[in-house]
Amino acid sequence: MPDGFDTREMWPFACLCCLYVWEEQFVVRHLADSHGNAAEIWFSSGVRVPPPWSGACCPGCGAYDVTSLPSGYLARHLELVAMPEEPPQPVLGPAARPGRAPADRAPRPGRLLIALGVPLVAFLAYELYTTLTAAARPHG
Repeated sequence: MPDGFDTREMWPFACLCCLYVWEEQFVVRHLADSHGNAAEIWFSSGVRVPPPWSGACCPGCGAYDVTSLPSGYLARHLELVAMPEEPPQPVLGPAARPGRAPADRAPRPGRLLIALGVPLVAFLAYELYTTLTAAARPHG
């Protein structure tokens, strides 16, 4: 009958691609049989996983170019730990004018395209017209 006990270990990691830093908790089940053979089984969130030194994956970008940091490293270097993001503040805009819905207006890029494109097309059409009429009536 195997003898065993469980331990909890925190492993800090750093992704070498996106520089994301995180810490992951593992439960390690240490087993030994009656012949003195020892084994370790690693669990993360209750699921059996390979040991952390054998190919961790970055939760930020999905890369496998990850290194483990010494135990307690993140506790000594708090500047590496991402601060929780504050919820976005509501953006206050001008109040809608009565009788006119905001959906009545075209989006700004379309309005800008019309404001710049229509005069440009008119100018090019005029230049093309004068060039063609000058070529059709040679000066004599």
